[in-house]
Amino acid sequence: MTDFPIARRGLMLVLSSPSGAGKTTIARLLMQSEPKLSMSISVTTRAPRPAEKDGKDYFFVSEAHYHAMVADKALLEHARVFDNYYGTPKAHVEKELAQGHDVLFDIDWQGTQQLAANARPDLVSIFVLPPSMTELARRLKERAQDSEDVVKRRMARASDEMSHWPEYDYAIINRDVEESLAKVKAILTAERLRRYRQTGLVEFVNGMRGEQ
Repeated sequence: MTDFPIARRGLMLVLSSPSGAGKTTIARLLMQSEPKLSMSISVTTRAPRPAEKDGKDYFFVSEAHYHAMVADKALLEHARVFDNYYGTPKAHVEKELAQGHDVLFDIDWQGTQQLAANARPDLVSIFVLPPSMTELARRLKERAQDSEDVVKRRMARASDEMSHWPEYDYAIINRDVEESLAKVKAILTAERLRRYRQTGLVEFVNGMRGEQ
């Protein structure tokens, strides 16, 4: 029998966590080691920053276009953040999944709920927990990106965010980033092998049976 790769439908991999728990670091390392994984590209109504490129960093759209996409149910998830709107275009994600590519999302629990409502079979969700609130506070302060007041607000919000961990498929405690990365990669490997995602299995098995 001719050896050929088995066709597979891609998946949507979500990483969520309170700020400072480490999901962004894990996502960055995962992207570096997984060639068939791409970061989700959102639409936004805000103006592009100097180094940003349309179609790479964001899809930049007008508010009228954005609201039309919401009305047409063309976004898998969407939200207003301060004075701007953001969302995940369904057509772009569907194209990637159909080609066997996986799409990574760095979003909060509210966005994850919307993805679950709109595309549950394609979704794999992981919640990243800090080892302790003390460690979370230390990491936030060590980043030196926020003022003391902002750190306090992030800590106050963390408890509410962590209350949503049971809504996720998996939960990992990020004590060590390399260990956490290995766990996420193990989850990704297993989920790629789900029978219903391996769309080429029928052809493969029928081909073997035809050899008899």
